Amino acid sequence: MGDFYQNGVITTLHNLSRESVSIEEIEAELVQFSKVRPLSLVLPSLYSELQGPALENIINELCEVPYLSQIVIGLDRATEEEYKHALKFFSRLPQKVKVLWNEGPRLQAIDAKLKAEGLAPKELGKGRNVWYCLGYVLGSGQSESVAIHDCDILTYNRKMLARLFYPVANPNFNYEFCKGYYARVADGKINGRVSRLLVTPLLRALKKIFGNLDYLEYLDSYRYPLAGEFSFRTDVINDIRIPSDWGLEIGVLSEMERNYSHNRLCQVDIADTYDHKHQSLSVDNDDGGLSKMSIDISKAIFRKLATNGVVFNTETFRSIKATYYRIALDFVETYRNDAIINNLNFDIHSEEQAVELFAHNILKAGVHFLENPMETPFIPSWNRVTSAMPDVFEQMGQAVEADMKEFGQ
Repeated sequence: MGDFYQNGVITTLHNLSRESVSIEEIEAELVQFSKVRPLSLVLPSLYSELQGPALENIINELCEVPYLSQIVIGLDRATEEEYKHALKFFSRLPQKVKVLWNEGPRLQAIDAKLKAEGLAPKELGKGRNVWYCLGYVLGSGQSESVAIHDCDILTYNRKMLARLFYPVANPNFNYEFCKGYYARVADGKINGRVSRLLVTPLLRALKKIFGNLDYLEYLDSYRYPLAGEFSFRTDVINDIRIPSDWGLEIGVLSEMERNYSHNRLCQVDIADTYDHKHQSLSVDNDDGGLSKMSIDISKAIFRKLATNGVVFNTETFRSIKATYYRIALDFVETYRNDAIINNLNFDIHSEEQAVELFAHNILKAGVHFLENPMETPFIPSWNRVTSAMPDVFEQMGQAVEADMKEFGQ
């Protein structure tokens, strides 16, 4: 349940009045805020998510949301027929809706032009999808604040979105960025293994080795740093550089720390319970599941520390791995006790399996970092893109409109 404790260097906005504030009251405020600061929602989606139970419910909930200026949907891995189906699927939304067919020939042609300039995302995935959606939002000029959330949230309700928007929509607040957080508890067990068993113990291990660096204190201030739900003022989009891999969430947090003072950033409690599609551990496959995720996230943290002047070598990464492993095992015991007192199921074997995999992958991420010093995993900022191709937003807008007109019949 909510509490008023403030930890770390960013503001935490709790849910202290769960029953006394209705969704209608919050939405009425957001309707007023939207007259001054128009609001847009970005939904990065795989076509396969249209066939699952989560997105159906999300769309039903969004149909009741009265304050959005537009909804921008990035559709990945869709054929022409699937794109047509997606247009029908989203057509019942009453807001202004734009669907970016990322595999369509028109947007692919723009991607090819950017690629020729060395400006296109190098890797397929959520980061690329989000980047193009944000570019479209920026070019459309329809909003001053934007929220993003995933399309696989099984426990979604519209109050989640309202609370996510509120800190950056309220003109009396000065926040540029807001990160959502929640308890990852569902089906009688504690979820969120990558955040619980990788990110937090890794940050604590790095603190132990390098001291309380400002960046480590900052990241450790977020209660759920890997949450896919965040909101921000639209002007944030211009300068942000994000990874195209699983380091997206850490990369966004790192960019906000680079560009803004801590008092312009916050996190907000958006849900009592949260559940979404779970990734497999993928012990034998570094290119999938939680294995790839843990490598990408570790690399994202190491890269940021390097930009802050931290020097790494092979021995350093061995020490990080050993320190992490001991701290993470202690966390397993902590979470076990937390589960017991809350009458939740807890599998010590699977938890320690995850810790062992993450420990190996921290070292793999470190070796990759040392062997690829010239790697540039970040997608260029939109400021750079528009400098090289001034009409890119116009081209994107025309491509999206043409796709929707041709295939939305």
